[in-house]
Amino acid sequence: MIGGGSWATAIIKMLSDNISTKEIYWWMRNTEAITHLQKYKHNPNYLSSVEIRLPENNISGDIAGVIKQADYIILNVPAAFLKETLKGVTAEHLKGKKIVSAIKGIVPDENQIIGEFLNEKYGVPLSDILVISGPCHAEEVALEKLSYLTIASINTDAASFFASLLQTRYIKTNVSDDIFGTEYAAVLKNIYAVASGICHGIGYGDNFQAVLISNAIREIKRFVDAVHPISRDIKESAYLGDLLVTAYSQFSRNRTFGNMIGKGYTVKSAQLEMNMVAEGYYAVSCMHYINKKYKVDMPISRAVYAILYEKHSPQIEMRLLTEQLN
Repeated sequence: MIGGGSWATAIIKMLSDNISTKEIYWWMRNTEAITHLQKYKHNPNYLSSVEIRLPENNISGDIAGVIKQADYIILNVPAAFLKETLKGVTAEHLKGKKIVSAIKGIVPDENQIIGEFLNEKYGVPLSDILVISGPCHAEEVALEKLSYLTIASINTDAASFFASLLQTRYIKTNVSDDIFGTEYAAVLKNIYAVASGICHGIGYGDNFQAVLISNAIREIKRFVDAVHPISRDIKESAYLGDLLVTAYSQFSRNRTFGNMIGKGYTVKSAQLEMNMVAEGYYAVSCMHYINKKYKVDMPISRAVYAILYEKHSPQIEMRLLTEQLN
Protein backbone atom coordinates (compact mmCIF):
# COMPACT_ATOMS: atom_id res chain seq x y z
CA MET A 1 0.00 0.00 0.00
CA ILE A 2 1.33 3.42 -1.00
CA GLY A 3 -0.39 6.27 0.84
CA GLY A 4 -1.72 7.10 4.27
CA GLY A 5 -5.24 8.47 3.82
CA SER A 6 -8.66 7.16 4.78
CA TRP A 7 -8.97 4.90 1.73
CA ALA A 8 -5.56 3.39 2.43
CA THR A 9 -6.69 2.61 5.98
CA ALA A 10 -9.96 1.11 4.71
CA ILE A 11 -8.18 -1.09 2.15
CA ILE A 12 -5.71 -2.31 4.77
CA LYS A 13 -8.71 -3.25 6.92
CA MET A 14 -10.33 -5.23 4.06
CA LEU A 15 -7.10 -7.02 3.19
CA SER A 16 -6.45 -7.87 6.84
CA ASP A 17 -9.79 -9.68 6.98
CA ASN A 18 -8.67 -12.02 4.18
CA ILE A 19 -4.91 -12.55 4.25
CA SER A 20 -2.16 -12.66 6.82
CA THR A 21 -1.07 -9.23 7.97
CA LYS A 22 2.52 -10.42 7.52
CA GLU A 23 1.89 -10.24 3.76
CA ILE A 24 0.77 -6.59 3.81
CA TYR A 25 3.30 -3.73 3.60
CA TRP A 26 2.38 -0.07 4.02
CA TRP A 27 4.36 2.99 2.92
CA MET A 28 3.57 6.36 4.46
CA ARG A 29 5.34 9.70 4.13
CA ASN A 30 4.46 10.96 7.62
CA THR A 31 7.06 9.58 10.06
CA GLU A 32 4.98 10.56 13.09
CA ALA A 33 2.03 8.61 11.73
CA ILE A 34 4.31 5.60 11.12
CA THR A 35 5.55 5.69 14.71
CA HIS A 36 2.00 6.06 16.04
CA LEU A 37 0.77 3.13 13.94
CA GLN A 38 3.64 0.93 15.01
CA LYS A 39 3.02 1.65 18.67
CA TYR A 40 -0.76 2.04 18.96
CA LYS A 41 -2.08 0.15 15.89
CA HIS A 42 -4.31 3.03 14.75
CA ASN A 43 -3.89 5.65 12.01
CA PRO A 44 -3.81 8.93 13.97
CA ASN A 45 -5.06 11.03 11.06
CA TYR A 46 -7.69 8.96 9.24
CA LEU A 47 -10.30 6.44 10.43
CA SER A 48 -8.57 6.29 13.80
CA SER A 49 -11.15 3.81 15.13
CA VAL A 50 -9.85 1.08 12.78
CA GLU A 51 -7.35 -1.30 14.34
CA ILE A 52 -4.28 -1.91 12.16
CA ARG A 53 -2.68 -5.26 13.00
CA LEU A 54 0.36 -5.04 10.73
CA PRO A 55 3.79 -6.00 12.15
CA GLU A 56 5.88 -2.94 13.01
CA ASN A 57 8.46 -3.62 10.30
CA ASN A 58 5.73 -3.77 7.64
CA ILE A 59 4.95 -0.06 8.07
CA SER A 60 7.73 2.00 6.54
CA GLY A 61 8.81 5.26 4.97
CA ASP A 62 11.02 3.40 2.49
CA ILE A 63 8.92 3.30 -0.68
CA ALA A 64 11.40 1.24 -2.70
CA GLY A 65 11.57 -1.32 0.10
CA VAL A 66 7.79 -1.63 0.28
CA ILE A 67 7.50 -2.01 -3.50
CA LYS A 68 10.19 -4.70 -3.52
CA GLN A 69 8.20 -6.84 -1.08
CA ALA A 70 4.92 -6.60 -2.98
CA ASP A 71 3.27 -8.43 -5.87
CA TYR A 72 0.29 -6.04 -5.91
CA ILE A 73 1.06 -2.36 -5.32
CA ILE A 74 -1.94 -0.24 -4.32
CA LEU A 75 -1.60 3.48 -5.00
CA ASN A 76 -3.67 5.74 -2.74
CA VAL A 77 -2.26 9.25 -2.78
CA PRO A 78 -3.93 12.35 -4.23
CA ALA A 79 -3.33 12.44 -7.98
CA ALA A 80 -1.77 15.89 -7.63
CA PHE A 81 1.03 14.38 -5.50
CA LEU A 82 1.57 11.10 -7.38
CA LYS A 83 4.65 12.23 -9.33
CA GLU A 84 6.28 13.55 -6.16
CA THR A 85 5.45 10.33 -4.30
CA LEU A 86 6.99 8.15 -7.02
CA LYS A 87 10.12 10.29 -7.32
CA GLY A 88 13.03 7.86 -7.10
CA VAL A 89 10.88 4.91 -8.18
CA THR A 90 11.96 3.53 -11.56
CA ALA A 91 10.38 1.36 -14.22
CA GLU A 92 12.62 -1.45 -13.00
CA HIS A 93 11.09 -1.19 -9.50
CA LEU A 94 7.62 -1.72 -10.98
CA LYS A 95 8.55 -4.40 -13.49
CA GLY A 96 6.41 -7.52 -13.10
CA LYS A 97 4.19 -5.92 -10.45
CA LYS A 98 0.42 -5.53 -10.62
CA ILE A 99 -0.40 -1.87 -9.96
CA VAL A 100 -3.79 -1.12 -8.39
CA SER A 101 -5.01 2.47 -8.51
CA ALA A 102 -7.35 3.63 -5.76
CA ILE A 103 -6.78 7.22 -6.94
CA LYS A 104 -9.83 9.11 -8.20
CA GLY A 105 -8.03 11.86 -10.06
CA ILE A 106 -5.89 12.92 -12.99
CA VAL A 107 -2.15 13.58 -12.90
CA PRO A 108 -1.73 17.35 -13.33
CA ASP A 109 0.58 18.69 -16.04
CA GLU A 110 0.37 15.31 -17.78
CA ASN A 111 -3.46 15.49 -17.88
CA GLN A 112 -3.58 11.69 -17.82
CA ILE A 113 -5.59 9.18 -15.84
CA ILE A 114 -3.43 7.01 -13.57
CA GLY A 115 -3.37 4.00 -15.87
CA GLU A 116 -2.20 6.05 -18.84
CA PHE A 117 0.47 7.76 -16.72
CA LEU A 118 1.87 4.47 -15.39
CA ASN A 119 1.83 2.92 -18.84
CA GLU A 120 3.61 5.85 -20.53
CA LYS A 121 6.05 6.97 -17.83
CA TYR A 122 6.93 3.63 -16.22
CA GLY A 123 6.22 1.16 -19.00
CA VAL A 124 3.69 -0.76 -16.91
CA PRO A 125 1.64 -2.92 -19.34
CA LEU A 126 -2.09 -2.13 -19.30
CA SER A 127 -2.67 -5.79 -18.44
CA ASP A 128 -0.83 -5.17 -15.13
CA ILE A 129 -2.95 -2.14 -14.17
CA LEU A 130 -6.13 -2.41 -12.09
CA VAL A 131 -8.54 0.29 -10.93
CA ILE A 132 -10.70 0.27 -7.79
CA SER A 133 -14.00 2.12 -8.13
CA GLY A 134 -17.04 2.50 -5.93
CA PRO A 135 -19.68 3.26 -4.92
CA CYS A 136 -17.94 3.11 -1.57
CA HIS A 137 -16.88 5.58 1.13
CA ALA A 138 -14.00 4.62 3.41
CA GLU A 139 -15.93 5.85 6.45
CA GLU A 140 -18.64 3.24 5.86
CA VAL A 141 -16.03 0.51 5.38
CA ALA A 142 -14.68 1.44 8.81
CA LEU A 143 -18.20 1.03 10.20
CA GLU A 144 -18.54 -2.30 8.35
CA LYS A 145 -21.63 -1.13 6.49
CA LEU A 146 -22.43 -3.16 3.39
CA SER A 147 -20.53 -1.69 0.45
CA TYR A 148 -19.74 -2.62 -3.16
CA LEU A 149 -16.49 -2.23 -5.08
CA THR A 150 -15.71 -2.69 -8.77
CA ILE A 151 -12.24 -3.83 -9.82
CA ALA A 152 -11.53 -2.96 -13.45
CA SER A 153 -8.75 -4.24 -15.69
CA ILE A 154 -8.31 -5.58 -19.20
CA ASN A 155 -6.78 -8.54 -17.32
CA THR A 156 -10.00 -9.83 -15.74
CA ASP A 157 -8.22 -12.80 -14.13
CA ALA A 158 -5.99 -10.42 -12.15
CA ALA A 159 -9.02 -8.26 -11.33
CA SER A 160 -10.97 -11.30 -10.09
CA PHE A 161 -8.06 -12.42 -7.89
CA PHE A 162 -7.60 -8.98 -6.37
CA ALA A 163 -11.37 -8.63 -5.88
CA SER A 164 -11.30 -11.85 -3.85
CA LEU A 165 -8.74 -10.28 -1.50
CA LEU A 166 -11.10 -7.40 -0.74
CA GLN A 167 -14.36 -9.31 -0.44
CA THR A 168 -15.59 -9.68 3.15
CA ARG A 169 -18.94 -10.13 4.88
CA TYR A 170 -19.51 -6.38 4.45
CA ILE A 171 -17.78 -5.89 1.05
CA LYS A 172 -19.13 -7.27 -2.21
CA THR A 173 -17.10 -6.96 -5.39
CA ASN A 174 -17.70 -6.79 -9.13
CA VAL A 175 -15.19 -7.15 -11.97
CA SER A 176 -15.12 -5.02 -15.13
CA ASP A 177 -12.91 -4.88 -18.22
CA ASP A 178 -13.69 -1.17 -18.75
CA ILE A 179 -10.53 0.27 -17.22
CA PHE A 180 -10.73 3.58 -19.10
CA GLY A 181 -14.45 4.17 -18.58
CA THR A 182 -14.45 3.38 -14.87
CA GLU A 183 -11.37 5.51 -14.23
CA TYR A 184 -12.66 8.53 -16.13
CA ALA A 185 -16.09 8.14 -14.52
CA ALA A 186 -14.43 8.11 -11.09
CA VAL A 187 -12.68 11.36 -11.96
CA LEU A 188 -15.77 13.05 -13.36
CA LYS A 189 -18.06 12.12 -10.48
CA ASN A 190 -15.85 14.19 -8.18
CA ILE A 191 -16.42 17.24 -10.40
CA TYR A 192 -20.18 16.70 -10.28
CA ALA A 193 -20.05 16.26 -6.52
CA VAL A 194 -18.39 19.67 -6.31
CA ALA A 195 -21.20 21.04 -8.48
CA SER A 196 -23.76 19.41 -6.19
CA GLY A 197 -22.12 20.99 -3.15
CA ILE A 198 -22.00 24.42 -4.78
CA CYS A 199 -25.71 24.23 -5.57
CA HIS A 200 -26.50 23.18 -2.00
CA GLY A 201 -24.36 25.99 -0.62
CA ILE A 202 -26.18 28.53 -2.77
CA GLY A 203 -29.55 27.23 -1.65
CA TYR A 204 -30.88 24.98 -4.42
CA GLY A 205 -33.07 22.15 -3.14
CA ASP A 206 -33.42 18.42 -3.68
CA ASN A 207 -35.56 18.83 -6.79
CA PHE A 208 -32.83 20.67 -8.64
CA GLN A 209 -30.15 18.32 -7.31
CA ALA A 210 -32.02 15.43 -8.95
CA VAL A 211 -32.00 17.25 -12.30
CA LEU A 212 -28.32 18.15 -11.89
CA ILE A 213 -27.24 14.57 -11.25
CA SER A 214 -29.43 13.08 -13.98
CA ASN A 215 -27.69 15.46 -16.39
CA ALA A 216 -24.30 14.61 -14.87
CA ILE A 217 -24.59 10.89 -15.63
CA ARG A 218 -25.45 11.73 -19.23
CA GLU A 219 -22.40 14.00 -19.33
CA ILE A 220 -20.26 11.14 -18.06
CA LYS A 221 -21.67 8.81 -20.70
CA ARG A 222 -20.97 11.28 -23.51
CA PHE A 223 -17.38 11.68 -22.41
CA VAL A 224 -16.44 8.04 -21.73
CA ASP A 225 -18.12 7.00 -25.00
CA ALA A 226 -15.99 9.55 -26.85
CA VAL A 227 -12.75 8.51 -25.14
CA HIS A 228 -13.27 4.74 -25.13
CA PRO A 229 -16.25 3.70 -27.27
CA ILE A 230 -17.13 0.19 -26.07
CA SER A 231 -20.41 -1.38 -25.00
CA ARG A 232 -21.11 -0.37 -21.37
CA ASP A 233 -24.17 0.19 -19.20
CA ILE A 234 -23.76 3.62 -17.60
CA LYS A 235 -26.42 2.65 -15.04
CA GLU A 236 -24.10 0.11 -13.42
CA SER A 237 -22.86 0.78 -9.89
CA ALA A 238 -19.32 1.67 -10.99
CA TYR A 239 -20.71 4.64 -12.95
CA LEU A 240 -24.12 5.79 -11.72
CA GLY A 241 -23.79 4.37 -8.21
CA ASP A 242 -20.41 5.99 -7.65
CA LEU A 243 -21.76 9.32 -8.90
CA LEU A 244 -24.79 9.18 -6.60
CA VAL A 245 -22.89 8.40 -3.41
CA THR A 246 -20.25 11.05 -4.12
CA ALA A 247 -22.83 13.72 -4.98
CA TYR A 248 -25.13 13.08 -2.02
CA SER A 249 -23.18 11.55 0.88
CA GLN A 250 -22.26 13.41 4.05
CA PHE A 251 -18.83 11.74 3.76
CA SER A 252 -18.08 13.20 0.33
CA ARG A 253 -15.19 15.63 0.63
CA ASN A 254 -15.87 16.93 -2.90
CA ARG A 255 -19.46 17.78 -2.03
CA THR A 256 -18.27 19.38 1.22
CA PHE A 257 -15.71 21.44 -0.71
CA GLY A 258 -18.34 22.57 -3.22
CA ASN A 259 -20.76 23.46 -0.43
CA MET A 260 -18.15 25.75 1.09
CA ILE A 261 -17.53 27.41 -2.28
CA GLY A 262 -21.28 27.95 -2.67
CA LYS A 263 -21.39 29.57 0.76
CA GLY A 264 -18.71 32.07 -0.23
CA TYR A 265 -15.42 30.48 0.81
CA THR A 266 -12.42 31.02 -1.44
CA VAL A 267 -10.77 27.90 -2.82
CA LYS A 268 -7.78 28.36 -0.53
CA SER A 269 -9.83 28.92 2.62
CA ALA A 270 -12.03 25.89 1.86
CA GLN A 271 -8.97 23.69 1.34
CA LEU A 272 -7.37 24.90 4.57
CA GLU A 273 -10.49 24.32 6.63
CA MET A 274 -11.08 20.85 5.20
CA ASN A 275 -7.45 19.74 5.67
CA MET A 276 -8.13 17.09 3.02
CA VAL A 277 -7.72 17.02 -0.75
CA ALA A 278 -10.88 17.35 -2.83
CA GLU A 279 -9.83 15.63 -6.06
CA GLY A 280 -12.59 17.39 -7.99
CA TYR A 281 -10.78 20.72 -7.68
CA TYR A 282 -7.74 19.47 -9.61
CA ALA A 283 -9.77 17.18 -11.88
CA VAL A 284 -11.93 19.94 -13.34
CA SER A 285 -8.89 21.82 -14.61
CA CYS A 286 -7.37 18.67 -16.14
CA MET A 287 -10.67 17.69 -17.74
CA HIS A 288 -11.05 21.18 -19.18
CA TYR A 289 -7.82 20.69 -21.14
CA ILE A 290 -8.43 17.03 -22.02
CA ASN A 291 -11.83 17.91 -23.44
CA LYS A 292 -10.25 20.41 -25.83
CA LYS A 293 -9.29 17.31 -27.79
CA TYR A 294 -12.65 15.51 -27.61
CA LYS A 295 -14.99 18.54 -27.64
CA VAL A 296 -17.74 16.76 -25.68
CA ASP A 297 -20.66 18.91 -24.53
CA MET A 298 -20.07 19.16 -20.75
CA PRO A 299 -21.94 22.20 -19.37
CA ILE A 300 -21.77 21.16 -15.71
CA SER A 301 -18.02 20.55 -15.79
CA ARG A 302 -17.58 23.83 -17.66
CA ALA A 303 -19.56 25.74 -15.02
CA VAL A 304 -17.47 24.29 -12.17
CA TYR A 305 -14.27 25.22 -14.03
CA ALA A 306 -15.52 28.80 -14.47
CA ILE A 307 -16.28 29.08 -10.75
CA LEU A 308 -13.06 27.52 -9.42
CA TYR A 309 -10.49 28.71 -11.96
CA GLU A 310 -11.96 31.78 -13.63
CA LYS A 311 -13.43 33.06 -10.34
CA HIS A 312 -16.92 33.52 -11.77
CA SER A 313 -19.78 34.01 -9.35
CA PRO A 314 -21.23 30.63 -8.23
CA GLN A 315 -24.72 32.15 -8.19
CA ILE A 316 -24.48 33.48 -11.74
CA GLU A 317 -22.82 30.36 -13.19
CA MET A 318 -25.38 28.03 -11.65
CA ARG A 319 -28.24 30.24 -12.77
CA LEU A 320 -26.89 30.09 -16.34
CA LEU A 321 -26.45 26.32 -16.00
CA THR A 322 -30.11 25.85 -15.06
CA GLU A 323 -31.04 27.04 -18.56
CA GLN A 324 -28.96 24.26 -20.14
CA LEU A 325 -30.26 21.28 -18.12
CA ASN A 326 -33.40 19.24 -18.65
